[in-house]
Amino acid sequence: MSETKKIEVMENIHGENERIALETNQRLTEAGIFCVNVMGAPGAGKTSSIIQIIKNLKHVTPFVIEGDIESDLDTQTLTRLGIKTFQINTGGACHLDAPLIRDAVNMLAPNKKGILFIENIGNLVCPAEFVIGEHMKLLISTVTEGSDKPYKYPLAFEKADGVILNKSDLMPYIDFDLDFFTKGFRALNPQAPLFKVSAKTGDGFSQVAQWLEEKAMGLNEAKD
Repeated sequence: MSETKKIEVMENIHGENERIALETNQRLTEAGIFCVNVMGAPGAGKTSSIIQIIKNLKHVTPFVIEGDIESDLDTQTLTRLGIKTFQINTGGACHLDAPLIRDAVNMLAPNKKGILFIENIGNLVCPAEFVIGEHMKLLISTVTEGSDKPYKYPLAFEKADGVILNKSDLMPYIDFDLDFFTKGFRALNPQAPLFKVSAKTGDGFSQVAQWLEEKAMGLNEAKD
């Protein structure tokens, strides 16, 4: 018969990650940089949404940290648009963590007040479990994923400070129940705003950009 052993855990396994995340958050706050952790499944349109948001920013400077398991295709796209971007490849890990972001911020060296977008790994589970130094979590969901996602992946929707519902221009052509989606989302998260957008057409992103700029400027006003 196997012997069962009871192990007492003396320290939170997330403790070191949270400590580094807090240091990064404080550093960015002091620099006047509002940090947005962009989460979503593969194919949700995270990079396309970041680009559309940046196109609509009027008063702040954008910076981007791109997280992928492999490749730098999105970083190439952003760099061609003149956006200061740094690439992280995890080589298999399903989420970004605070030490990776600390090092990436050091390498990116943002030198103006603005907004730092961190595109997390495409995943609706692990990224929601880890703080990485952000001021806000922005979740991107899509109508093509189905209206059941708040019910199947509740933590991501519960933790989100804002939700973008992308590819909304396709809603007339697919089986997506907006009321069902919204009911599930609101049961988890009564306060976070929900933006219906299309990264293809650009519709809805002016409101997202305005909301984020107000958050960023609020950070600087509080600091000043």
